[in-house]
This record gives sequence, C-alpha cells and structure tokens, in this order.
Amino acid sequence: MDWELARDAFWPILSGGLTGTIPLTLVSFAIGLVIALFVALLRLSPNVVLAWIGTAYVSVIRGTPLLVQLFIVFYGLPNLGIVIDPWPSAIVAFSLNVGGYAAEIVRAAILSVPRGQWEAGYTVGMGTARTLRRIVLPQAARVSVPPLSNTFISLVKDTSLASTILVTEQFRRAQEIAASNSDEVILIYLEAALIYWIFCTVLAAGQTAIEKRLDRYVAH
Repeated sequence: MDWELARDAFWPILSGGLTGTIPLTLVSFAIGLVIALFVALLRLSPNVVLAWIGTAYVSVIRGTPLLVQLFIVFYGLPNLGIVIDPWPSAIVAFSLNVGGYAAEIVRAAILSVPRGQWEAGYTVGMGTARTLRRIVLPQAARVSVPPLSNTFISLVKDTSLASTILVTEQFRRAQEIAASNSDEVILIYLEAALIYWIFCTVLAAGQTAIEKRLDRYVAH
C-alpha cells in the first residue's frame, strides 16, 4: 500500500467531511426535526383526514429507499419543470427522510408523557398548544434523545449517497482521489471509512454524555 498517498489523501477526505458531510447532516437533521414534529402532531390529531395524511407520509418515506427519494428530487423533479441544484436537492431529500423516521420517534415520545401532565396544564388554564409547548414537549424531548441521536449518526453515513448527485462531500472527495489512483482504490476507501468511523464514534460519545447529563437532571 502507498502510505504516502494515504497521508496526502487524508486531509482532502477529512475536509470533505468537515465542509460537506457535517454541514449537510446538521442542516438536513434540523429541518427534518421540524417536519417530524409536524407529522407527529398530524398522526396524533383526532381529525381522521389529518391523521391519515401523517400516516401516509411516514409509510411512503419508510417504505422507499433513500437513494430513490434522492433521485426523484434531483433527477425526477426537472421533468415537472422544477430544477434544484445538487446541494439543495440533497438537503430536501435527507430532510424529508429524517422527517419520516423521526416522526415516529417524536410521536412515541409524546405518547409516553402521562395523560395527567396534559390535565395539569388544563387545570392551570393552559390551552392544548401551550400545554404541549410548555409541559409535554420538554418531557418528550428527554425520552427522544437516544433514538434521535441514533438517527443523526445514521444520517452522517447516509449523506455519502449525496455523492451520486455530485455533491462534494466526504465520499465524493474519496471517489475523486480514487479515480486518479486506480491501483490504490481500496486504500482510499478504507481511509474514507476510517474517517466516517471517527465521526460516528465522537458523536456516539457525545450522545452518551448528553444522556448521562439528562439522567442526573431527571434524578434531581
């Protein structure tokens, strides 16, 4: 193996992660959480039509591959006259995907809050929206941290699919280097895998620290 190539390729691949993978993950996850909360509330709605819309959205997102969703946004929408650049296309696809998966996490977290908490809010004169915002969602957030953290870590790895629509992120950088060093393809891709692993290990450690901090808070 060409260790000099490995050394020279390390920073370009890492910088692709720092300037492409991580920002793409953060933006997509943040938008996805907003979508997830909205869809979760639809699913919890007593209105049958709204509940059906939320259920249908989750079913479609969870029942189709992320790569297909990405291709529909980037390659399919232009047939309808909607042309979106690679970066926004990736953000749209990943956000919609996160929204579908995280919606079930948020819904389950809201349902885990005892009914008495809702009644307590109503007793002191709060409406449904205010009770949800001030009492229920803060408690639901604690329950949802572990599964949402896992979703975030999975998204870091899933962003590698953005390379298929020419988004310059970590895996795309690795592909470009491998294309000009065909004899060392396995070395370049192993190096990319190592950097993904480092990112995910650091994030998993952060997840554990957050959970411990929340456990201490709850304990008090």
